[in-house]
Amino acid sequence: FSSVTSILNMSIFKDQFVLEDLIQELKKKSTALSFGPLQSNGHISVQGSFPAIKLLRDFLLVKAKSLSEKDKGEESKSHQRPRRRLQQHRLTTETSNFVYDADWEKQVVVLDTDIYHYMKHFYPRTFLVNDDVVISDITDGDITTVYIEKAGSRSDAEQVLKVKEKIENRSLKLHNVLRKERIYFEVQTGDEKRRYKRACASLRPHYPHVLIIPYDTHIDVVGNSSEVFEFIKEV
Repeated sequence: FSSVTSILNMSIFKDQFVLEDLIQELKKKSTALSFGPLQSNGHISVQGSFPAIKLLRDFLLVKAKSLSEKDKGEESKSHQRPRRRLQQHRLTTETSNFVYDADWEKQVVVLDTDIYHYMKHFYPRTFLVNDDVVISDITDGDITTVYIEKAGSRSDAEQVLKVKEKIENRSLKLHNVLRKERIYFEVQTGDEKRRYKRACASLRPHYPHVLIIPYDTHIDVVGNSSEVFEFIKEV
């Protein structure tokens, strides 16, 4: 995804934070994102790359969890809290705990398929794990979903989280620099396809950071914009 838009409902934080100050904190933390104006109902529009939006979501989940734990402590000390507030915070607690506990058992990272192929080819150590973690993937067109899970009951759940963060951080860096161009075969014949593939193979040593992905109808070329442009021109 080159750009996605998400609507955040920040109203759940209004009892603990000045929302304008919290938004400023988010802007400083997420410089790659563009924030719209804060609405009176606590909604705000955020636009940017999909990985950056996901990192923002994870940050907000951690903040929401810390608030829910604080509310648990306050509820145990006093039962004088108004009923509406109590119900609202119980809902926040249940939701954030469910997400947080699930994250410790299993992590999911959604990647652009081309970025996934690039990472697997040039940064294989990103997916290198020990016996405590299992990685699997499902590719559906332009999207590849990577699943990171504990290998057994004795596995360390923190390792799962670390692997997820390593993959996300690498994909975010690549998302900002990688470009893809497509070479369509002029004539759909075996000889034409072989000519293109031979041309790509002969040029590959001169462009060590360019990934070539052949398909039946075309060839995708992935890398930084200048190298991809020169490679396509030479082919």
